[in-house]
Amino acid sequence: MNIQWYPGHMTKTRRQIEADLKNVDIVVEIIDARIPVSSRNPDIDAITAGKPRLVVLNRADQADPAGNRAWGSWFRRKGFSVLETDAKTGSGVGQFSNVVRGVLKDQIARWQEKGLVGRPVRAMVVGVPNVGKSTFINKVARRKSAKASDRPGVTRGKQWVTVDRGLELLDTPGILWPKFEDPRTGMNLAFTGAVKDEIMDVETLGCHLMAFLGERYPAALQAYKLTQISAPQEGEDSVAYGYRLLELAAQKRGMRISGGEFDTERMARVLLDEFRGGKLGKFTLELPEED
Repeated sequence: MNIQWYPGHMTKTRRQIEADLKNVDIVVEIIDARIPVSSRNPDIDAITAGKPRLVVLNRADQADPAGNRAWGSWFRRKGFSVLETDAKTGSGVGQFSNVVRGVLKDQIARWQEKGLVGRPVRAMVVGVPNVGKSTFINKVARRKSAKASDRPGVTRGKQWVTVDRGLELLDTPGILWPKFEDPRTGMNLAFTGAVKDEIMDVETLGCHLMAFLGERYPAALQAYKLTQISAPQEGEDSVAYGYRLLELAAQKRGMRISGGEFDTERMARVLLDEFRGGKLGKFTLELPEED
């Protein structure tokens, strides 16, 4: 599957981010802890070069804890500060203000030396669509100030949000990139709901996700009463392997269509919904050594 998703407003968003950089002190990048590479726009590093950076591994509660540790170490080695959060429940969000001020402690000290006491820290919050950016901002600000939705592309214009007298956030629309060089990037974004389901074949997507779980996290498929997951058979590719598992799951759930065939498309939708909802367990779909 070669998924491409770059609406026209994405180009405008990039220009807007570049123009607003001069007004902020730090760039906070929200990424999905389950897919830390796929949920990052690779252009952001170049666009925001020279600004202090904080990476927020959001949805860390849905990711494999070992994966969170590996990615946290990886980003720190690259010179980023790192914060693990779950914006939905608020876990880790309470540390945000202190972490930002810690990253900027030298800058804040210089402001104070110049008599700029009380000058607020201004942070730009960036991220691809549907990584939980607006939900994160609302939790930090303790009120519903930024639009939040499970649908990608909800935040269309920039919004300034005052957290407290010493911290202001600039919320920006989610920004993807013109082309996914690696097909796995589009696949991972689709698994987690960062691109719209309407632009892809849901059944094929379900096959790929089922194959991934069968090979990497077979215990998760106990939810579909698939207790003994066999490895791919000789000559069986990922899609065929995933379809076999999807069909078995549909059989276990009693999902049939007219003619008695198993409803694998419906099963695929159920699989994606339950995966995205965290009902199947904690998963990290990509690890640093794969980057």
